[in-house]
Amino acid sequence: MANANTTYQSMTDETLMRQLRERQKDAFHELYQRYSGRLLRFFFRMLGNDEETAQDFLHDIFLKVIERPAQYNPKQSFSTWIFVVAYNMCKNEYRRRNVRKYVTRVETTLLDEFPQIDGNPQDAETDCVLFHNALLKALELLSDNHRDVFLLRFQQQFSIKEISDITGCAEGTIKSRLFHATRQLADLLHDYNPYHDEGV
Repeated sequence: MANANTTYQSMTDETLMRQLRERQKDAFHELYQRYSGRLLRFFFRMLGNDEETAQDFLHDIFLKVIERPAQYNPKQSFSTWIFVVAYNMCKNEYRRRNVRKYVTRVETTLLDEFPQIDGNPQDAETDCVLFHNALLKALELLSDNHRDVFLLRFQQQFSIKEISDITGCAEGTIKSRLFHATRQLADLLHDYNPYHDEGV
C-alpha cells in the first residue's frame, strides 16, 4: 500500500484524473490532499467567511469530481479546471442570494497566510489579528468581480492568464480589476500602513 501511495503522489493531476475515470479511489484521495485546503480557503473568502458554507461547497465540488470525472477536459490543466468549477459555484450562489451581506469573523487559524512580523511576539500576534480582521472586512467591501480576481491572484497564486481562463474574462480586464482592487484595499487599509503618517 505504501508503494501505491508513493506512486500516486508522483503522478500529475491530469494523470490522477485519468486514474479516477478508471475508478482508482486512491487517485481521488491524492487529488483531495492536494486541493482541499486551497479550495476551502477559496470558498471561505468567496462566501463571506462562512466556514460551514465553505465546507459544504468543498464537499459538493469533490462530489462532482468523483461522480463525474469525465466532465474534466484533459487538454486543460486540472488546477484551472477545478477552480473554474469552484468559481462558477460561487457565482451561482451570489445570484441565488442576490444581495450578499455577511458578518465578518476573525479566523485565527488562517493567520499563517500572513508574513511573520519581527519584534515582540505578543504585539506581533495582536497586530496580525487586527490587520487580518480589517482585511476581511475590506475584502467584503469590494465588488464581487474585484474581490474574486484579487483572491485568485494573491491567495491562490494564479497567473493573469489562468485567472482569465477561470473567469472567462480578457486578460486586460483582469489586470484592470486587480489594479482597482489593490488600490481600493490600499485606501481602506490606509491606517495599517506604517508610513501613513508620513504621507506614503
